[in-house]
Amino acid sequence: MAIERTLILIKPDGVQRGLIGPILTRFETRGLKVVGLKLMKMTEQLASQHYKDHVGKGFYAGLVKFMTSSPLVALCIEGPKAVEVARKMMGKTFCTDAEAGTIRGDFGVSRGMNLIHGSDSPDSARREIGLFFKPEELFEYGRAGDAWVVNDEDRA
Repeated sequence: MAIERTLILIKPDGVQRGLIGPILTRFETRGLKVVGLKLMKMTEQLASQHYKDHVGKGFYAGLVKFMTSSPLVALCIEGPKAVEVARKMMGKTFCTDAEAGTIRGDFGVSRGMNLIHGSDSPDSARREIGLFFKPEELFEYGRAGDAWVVNDEDRA
């Protein structure tokens, strides 16, 4: 298993509903390490870069309006297969389809506002992390419990 980094966005609905702590706790409890974290307001320019694949689709304008409406939390998390693990933890896109035990399954109440974004591949993660974080905003550090989460097989 490879150590990866991925981008997680706690969307405006998650921030407004006071779910920053519970969502962040789930990733840390799973053993993923926070290497970048910031509360920020997404600009229309950043939204157009982040959602470039959706430009011209019927839902694009509403998505940009929602994502720029209120602060969000940008996280860069790291761990073995971080992209895959985070996607499983988030659950299916629509809360009505997401299983109990996932972030969307446990906290989701709206199909149009789904609390969280996570990169869908390691390549997307690298691109998206670069949109939200400068290199100097990401940190390399060890944690006392890392040996219990990451072993030599994970570093290969």
